Amino acid sequence: MITRIPRLIDMGPEAVHITAQIMILLLAANGTPVLLERISGDRFQHPLDGGCRFRDGRPWFGPSKTWRGFVGGVLAATAVAPWVGLPWSVGLSIGTVSLLGDLASSFLKRRLGIPPSGMALGLDQIPEVLFPLLWIRESFHLTWSYIAWATLLFLVAELGLSAVLYRLHIRKRPY
Repeated sequence: MITRIPRLIDMGPEAVHITAQIMILLLAANGTPVLLERISGDRFQHPLDGGCRFRDGRPWFGPSKTWRGFVGGVLAATAVAPWVGLPWSVGLSIGTVSLLGDLASSFLKRRLGIPPSGMALGLDQIPEVLFPLLWIRESFHLTWSYIAWATLLFLVAELGLSAVLYRLHIRKRPY
C-alpha cells in the first residue's frame, strides 16, 4: 500500500518522510545519467533521437540524451525505491516520468534554439519533478500546494547539487 501525503499545512513527520523518499527517487533518476556519463565516457552513448531532426532542422533532443542515461536513470529509481521503503513500481513510475519530463524540456529547448547542455533555468528542472508529481498525485493524494512546494524544493536542491558535482569534477557544467 502506498502511503498518503497529508496536506502541506499538516506537514508532519509522515509528509517529511514521503518527501524525502520522492526526492531521493528523483535524484536517483536524474543523477544516474550524469554519473554514467562520467564513468563510461563515450561508451554506450547512443542518442535517444538517433540523430534525427525535427521539421525545424534541429535535433529532437540532442546528443546528451542517451539510451544509457534514460535506461540507467529508470533502473536506478526502480532499484532505490525499495531501499527507501516504496514499492519498486513507484520507482519505475517516478523514474520514467521524470526522465520523460527531462526529454520534454530538451525538446522545448531545441525549439527555442538553446543548444544541447545549454542552461534554461526552470525549464531544465521543473518538468523532471512536476511531471512525476502529477503522475502520482492521485495515488499519493498530493495537494496542489504540496506539488508547488516540492517542485520548488527539487529545483533548489538540484541547482545546489549540480554546483557541488561540478566542483567535484563529476559534472561538466555547474548547472
